[in-house]
Amino acid sequence: MYGKHVVLQAPVGSGSEYFNYKSFFSIVLFALVDANYNFVFADVGCQGRISDGGVFKNSLLWKKIESNTLAFPEPAVLPGRQKIIPFVMLADDAFALHEHVLKPYAGMHNKGSLERIFNYRLSRARRVVENAFGIVSVVFRVLRKPMLLEPPKATVVVLIALCLHNFIRKSNISRNIYTPKGTLDYEENNQVIEGSWRREESANESFHPLRRVLRKSAKRPPFLLKLLY
Repeated sequence: MYGKHVVLQAPVGSGSEYFNYKSFFSIVLFALVDANYNFVFADVGCQGRISDGGVFKNSLLWKKIESNTLAFPEPAVLPGRQKIIPFVMLADDAFALHEHVLKPYAGMHNKGSLERIFNYRLSRARRVVENAFGIVSVVFRVLRKPMLLEPPKATVVVLIALCLHNFIRKSNISRNIYTPKGTLDYEENNQVIEGSWRREESANESFHPLRRVLRKSAKRPPFLLKLLY
């Protein structure tokens, strides 16, 4: 799971509703990405002043997790182990720990400790979602600069970009054109090689990280859209 600010021009008559702690106007994109860099859930349109943890707590995804209606696979035994483990989603420290949500151990830990190893493994796995967001922000030029749109239209544009990303990655031919070798992060000789998309990021891109704090969210605007399949 991951969240980003989508930078906007100041919405007409919105006051400080969409004004975030970084001192610009935005809506929030909160998304869940699978291991194949595809977006399986997206919540777009929340006011920029809300943190990613706050967006998550008010999302359809969290409601389904709480009500146990998300159709998680049955808990299973990991390879080479005996303990039954539930299926989980990976998150950063802004999210609340849950049976189906894993987050890093807080604080600093000694080199070689189980906590530090766990945090490293979790961080390595979460590179997938960082790469998915990065590819979308680099390829779709409308996201390379602040969007000169009102929040309802900006919400639709962002969702369309995510749908196109998923559509292009479904075919081997289009996937290889869209994300050729070297585009995504990869490991070689136990060293992480950064994907080319990281070098193409612009300082004026529309995507910016969310604040790592919890904050009570206001009532959702009526144009909030969700993508879940």
